[in-house]
Amino acid sequence: METHLVKFIERVRAVSERDSIATEYARIRQQNTYMKQIYGLTYEAGGLRENVKKNRYKDILPYDQSRVILGPTTPEYNSDYINANFVKGAVESRIYIATQGPLSNTLVDFWRMIWQYDVRVIVMACKEIEMGKKKCEVYWASTSESAVFGPFTVSTVEASFPNEEVILRTLAVKYRDETHTVSQFQYTAWPDHGIPNMPDGILGMMELTHIRQAYHTGPVLIHCSAGCGRTGVICAIDYVNDLLDQKKIGEDFSIMDIVMQLRRQRPSAVQTKEQYEFIFHTVAHMFKKVLREPSQTYHNQTKAPPGLYTNVVPPKPALRSVSISGSNSDQKTRTPHPLRPRSSHPPPSTTMNDTYAVINKVRPSPTARTVHYYDNAERSSQKSPPQALYSAVKPKNSAMGSGHTATSSSTALAGQPEKTAPSETERSGFEPPTGCDHSLTDDDYEYVFNDSSRVCSTGGLGFKCRIKKPKGPRDPPAEWNRLER
Repeated sequence: METHLVKFIERVRAVSERDSIATEYARIRQQNTYMKQIYGLTYEAGGLRENVKKNRYKDILPYDQSRVILGPTTPEYNSDYINANFVKGAVESRIYIATQGPLSNTLVDFWRMIWQYDVRVIVMACKEIEMGKKKCEVYWASTSESAVFGPFTVSTVEASFPNEEVILRTLAVKYRDETHTVSQFQYTAWPDHGIPNMPDGILGMMELTHIRQAYHTGPVLIHCSAGCGRTGVICAIDYVNDLLDQKKIGEDFSIMDIVMQLRRQRPSAVQTKEQYEFIFHTVAHMFKKVLREPSQTYHNQTKAPPGLYTNVVPPKPALRSVSISGSNSDQKTRTPHPLRPRSSHPPPSTTMNDTYAVINKVRPSPTARTVHYYDNAERSSQKSPPQALYSAVKPKNSAMGSGHTATSSSTALAGQPEKTAPSETERSGFEPPTGCDHSLTDDDYEYVFNDSSRVCSTGGLGFKCRIKKPKGPRDPPAEWNRLER
């Protein structure tokens, strides 16, 4: 069997096989009509007037040959129709019910089906609301509470998180004087119209469903919104898992044949090309794990398998928020962020000991001295510094207008010569921000002003930079230039 596993992995790894996989899926869609004619598949029950409103999507109706037929519970609930189909697994004891997410008017029928066929494990492959649209009605209660659906009372005993992508709810379902325990696994990281980034969460969830199902002979109920796309992917993955566990992967192993078999029982199972490719890469993931750990069977593991996509070409997701360029320079300067669906449970808490920002402050020179003059004391009583501090201060020029210069009081006291020509900065009408450097790197923040030559130094955040007002056209009053005595 190992030879066939390696052969399949090599096919998925080969870049030239990508078009071959896409071509296979195109053939599957083309053979739909032909398949219906060969097997005589019909969907008359779903098209009846009294059942039309029980279908979430008018073009997804269950085949009559494999549909789930409900028995009457009370005179009020005696219809036998629900949009669901039985699907055979890889082994005789494995049966799935593939169904749509219940509507508000089919919630009671949903629980009738679970009770009648003794379902103990539910796999929910969608969220209640996706992209602003309701995909499934809530058919359970909040934790430690109860909800009534016709003659059924459903209580949520416990809710836990086996991994960051799965919610596990333990439900107690009571009908008359009897109570059943049902485990519901909700996979929350499957984006609508897309595929998961990695298969680890799904594979780990399916391993837990096998543990909860144990030796129970009832079917495993799998649903998403329509009960065909994501539902078909999970059925196909679990189908291959059972083949692998039974060591039935032979030379004739074919994903296409498995999907075609699913489609003969549930219409439109595996709905998109991206979902079909995802099955290939998930199966390659499973095969590589078996080859690395030959002493353990895949079925006996209780933890989610680690990432094993090394040297395996990942599938192209249906949606990506960042396009990846093929040039090496783009990859160095920019790291693509794959679409990662947000988990429905809160992230781990962080402590306030974490460092959120580092601010570099400029310390004053230790030799600088400042003399303070207080209003309530005579200046003569204050001690003078050993030398005039103005000599250590670089004077700033006051604008006078075009072709004029001004002599500041500090310049006169220090005995420094006057400027005779305006500098480039003065001619521009602005002075550069205090403490700024003209160097700029790719890691700098983008500042408010547009001129890239006037930015603050990389040692500071720039919020203390000051820009002087534009110079006015008039000369300042004469008394501003008189010397203080």
